[in-house]
Amino acid sequence: MAGRLLKVSSLATALLASSGFCWYHRPVDLNDISFIRFGRAAVTTAVISYDYFTSLRRFEYGTEEYSAAKSEVAQLFVSFEEAPRGAASLAQVHRARLRDGRAVAVKVQHPKVQRQSSKDIAVMEFLVHAVTWLFPDFDFMWLVEEARRNLPLELDFLNEGRNAEKVAEMLKHFKFLKVPKIHWDLSTTRVLTMEFMDGGQVNDREYMKEHDIDVNEISQNLGKMYSEMIFVNGFIHCDPHPGNVLVRKCPKTSETEIILLDHGLYQVLDQQFRLDYCRLWQALMKADMRGTEKYSRRLGAGDLYPLFACVLTARSWDSVNTGISHTPVTHAEDVEIRTNAALYLPQISELLNKVPRQMLLLLKTNDLLRGIETTLQTRASASSFISMSRCCVRALARHKKNKCVSTYRRMKITFSETFTLWQIDVYELFLRIRGSTLGKWIVSLMCLFHYVH
Repeated sequence: MAGRLLKVSSLATALLASSGFCWYHRPVDLNDISFIRFGRAAVTTAVISYDYFTSLRRFEYGTEEYSAAKSEVAQLFVSFEEAPRGAASLAQVHRARLRDGRAVAVKVQHPKVQRQSSKDIAVMEFLVHAVTWLFPDFDFMWLVEEARRNLPLELDFLNEGRNAEKVAEMLKHFKFLKVPKIHWDLSTTRVLTMEFMDGGQVNDREYMKEHDIDVNEISQNLGKMYSEMIFVNGFIHCDPHPGNVLVRKCPKTSETEIILLDHGLYQVLDQQFRLDYCRLWQALMKADMRGTEKYSRRLGAGDLYPLFACVLTARSWDSVNTGISHTPVTHAEDVEIRTNAALYLPQISELLNKVPRQMLLLLKTNDLLRGIETTLQTRASASSFISMSRCCVRALARHKKNKCVSTYRRMKITFSETFTLWQIDVYELFLRIRGSTLGKWIVSLMCLFHYVH
């Protein structure tokens, strides 16, 4: 929700905590370490202060506005649970039942949020200016700009409803994805009524075990869904924290489903950015360092492209050079990343100020998805790279076909796309066989045969 965008911790702290920053052969002056740590402490103080101000503020529920809304509830619903099912700094969600018996979720914006939001941003801007004045290397003004641009959109619940319908239509070919239907006749800019859907949070392994839900299937489907949003459509749900992504077994079919909630914050990628981002990920997966440098620079990273590659993949520079799709994530690499991350806060700040604004929410989204994969213990699985590869191939082929006028050229592009997708299918089949009991038995037999001879 919007409160998470306003928090410095939603991106800056998340990047520091879990993204990959193994600097590219750059010497570190040990005399600067104390300065960096002191600066980090100042930023952390600003984070905590602002989080407290925005998230723990008390709202007054005895206002006339609240009483008027409450008096109309009985006319609209057979039942309405006063205790919220979920609450955050901008709104809270109640379960209710319509007169025709359908269960709905009613998202109600807190009183005074509209008026208070401008003050919140002003406080945030003051804190960022204070940190920048004390420590010029730490420039987080981009965060204020993003909050000022996105908060009005999140405060408009009709915009959230339109986003929900757009993504549901866009990804309707994924039968496992469920997006609550909007009841427009019961929705306004400050009240959003939608179909009620329940399930366990996507990072709740115990819930999945209890309901016989395969964590690998969930991780794979989540990767498919987001790869399609990012690489093919350029329309991305940017708040996939566990409370907004639920999983369940369909009551009718017993098929596993993913429920996507909270559609207030979306990032729309322009075409050139999206295509360069596709090409960059293709280069990263192939360990094509020339391509990695080329497209990182085109996306605004400049000479900081090694750091950018590490931030984007949450991998060390050694892993990026070797190929992230061929190198498994190890505990030692995670420790190395966390140990080195805090030392390069000035360079990170410089990088985040250089890249296009649309990249910032992508980094936040990547980090949230990575956190889910880490919890599910499916991080850097081959399936996620396979989904990304397919979507990159399709997106680039579609762009080429839209540009060409020759039928022959279009057929050639289609053939190349089909052949590449077939190669990916074969590789995926090979991985499945290798991971199966039969595959392990065949490998063992071949090893035994080789030992005997």
